[in-house]
Amino acid sequence: MGRPRVVTFNITSVDGRLTLAPGVNLMSGDERWTSVIEGVGDPYLWAREVHDPEVLLEGSGSFLSPADAELIPVDPGPAADVSVEGEHFLPPAVVDVPGRRWFAVVDGRGKVELRFTEWPDPSWAGWHALVITSKAAPAEHLERLRARGVPYLVVGHDHVALAEALSVLADRLDVRTVVSTGGGRLSGALLRQHLVDEIDLELLPVAIGGRGTPALFDAAPLASDEWPTRLELLSSEALKDGRVRLRYRVCVRLDVPA
Repeated sequence: MGRPRVVTFNITSVDGRLTLAPGVNLMSGDERWTSVIEGVGDPYLWAREVHDPEVLLEGSGSFLSPADAELIPVDPGPAADVSVEGEHFLPPAVVDVPGRRWFAVVDGRGKVELRFTEWPDPSWAGWHALVITSKAAPAEHLERLRARGVPYLVVGHDHVALAEALSVLADRLDVRTVVSTGGGRLSGALLRQHLVDEIDLELLPVAIGGRGTPALFDAAPLASDEWPTRLELLSSEALKDGRVRLRYRVCVRLDVPA
C-alpha cells in the first residue's frame, strides 16, 4: 500500500520556533506574532503553487490549547494494531466533485470543532474540510460531522495512525501530495515515523527561544541508537526584509551516519 508524498511547510524563527511562547495558539498567535510575520503574505499561496497538494494537513494543536491538543505518539509500539480502518464517512456528493482538494485536520480525540466546511474565498474553490480521527473520537462528535457534511477517516484505536491515514488518503481519495502546515507535534510525529519527504521553511529574521515554546519538530528526544534525519539542500532564496526560504529533501537512509 503506497502513500502520498509528504512535505512539511512552516514559517519559523531562525531558532525553529513556531510561535512566541507556550500556550499561544499556533493559528491565531497574538499582536507580537502578527508584527513578526508582517509582510509575509498568504503562507498557503506558496505551498499551493509550488507543491500542488491535494491535501493541506493541520494538527489539532493549531486549533486547541496545549492542554487540549492531542499528543501524537511517536511510535505506537509493536503491541498496538495501527492498521485499524474504522467506518469512514465519505459522502459521494462531497468526495466525487471533480478536482476536489482537502483541508484536513488530524484530530484523534474528536475535540476540534471546525468553523467551516468550504472556504467562501473564491481562490479556495473546491477545497473542503476533512477530519482524520480515530476510534477514540466520541460518537456524538462524528454525528455532528456527518450532519454538517464533513467527511472523515477513522484510522487507529486511541490516536490517529499516521502511516495508515496517509495510505487511506492515497487509496480512497487518490491523494498524491500532502503538505503539512501543522505544528511541531504533528511534524515531529511525521518525522520520527519516517513519513516526511521534503522540508520547506521560511525563516523569519527573529530569535525567540524559551523553554517549552513550540518548535518545528516537537518529537521525543533521539534514543541512543537513533540518528538525526539527514537532509539534502534543494534550494535557498533570500527574500525581502531578511527572510530566507530553504527547501530540503529528506535522504532515503535515515538510520546510519554519513
